[in-house]
Amino acid sequence: MKNILMIEDNVELAEILTEYLESFDIKVTTVDDPYIGLSKLNLENFDLVILDLTLPGLDGLEVCKEIRKNSTIPIIISSARHDLTDKINAFDFGADDYMPKPYDPQELLARINNLIRRKNDIKQNENLKNKDLIINEFEHIITFKSKPLNLTVAEYDILRYLIKKEGGAITREELIYNCDSISENSTNKSIDVIIGRIRSKLGEDSKDPKYIHAIRGIGYKFIQ
Repeated sequence: MKNILMIEDNVELAEILTEYLESFDIKVTTVDDPYIGLSKLNLENFDLVILDLTLPGLDGLEVCKEIRKNSTIPIIISSARHDLTDKINAFDFGADDYMPKPYDPQELLARINNLIRRKNDIKQNENLKNKDLIINEFEHIITFKSKPLNLTVAEYDILRYLIKKEGGAITREELIYNCDSISENSTNKSIDVIIGRIRSKLGEDSKDPKYIHAIRGIGYKFIQ
């Protein structure tokens, strides 16, 4: 479930947007005080902020600037102020999107989903940079420390499956039935032989493996 903070002093609008977004499995926490909003951001984890500009006590542009001092959370400005200067300043202060009121809640939903998806894609790409083994589905290759591995089709299928199931215990039978290039008549011994070849290409010592670990009585587990 997506978790959103809405800083909005128009109670009626906040209620309408909250009801609509929650119908799409989005949890919305609404506050009308900018200082309370900033405090909640420090205490709780949110996926996105919807921020009004005309707020009591502290202008929304200043709130945007404060958020950006400590966080990269996506910010959508939702404002009745249509001045171009406000829009430019909002982006200069770190806003990701700007929606002039009034707008259709459907458009807000689309923009929320887009920003959160982009954020998750960036996070996933950053995580991949720290991995030794990366699958490139499009080119049908697996890179090891940024260099393509020279794998047979069977070796690719098995290593790909292990990587996708990282951390889980995988039986030999599971590999046989889930890797298209492996015949259903294959034996556990043939899987062990292919695993041995993969380990060799990774420069692994089977007695002290870094990536592919044998689990007695079960099969294998991949860790990186």
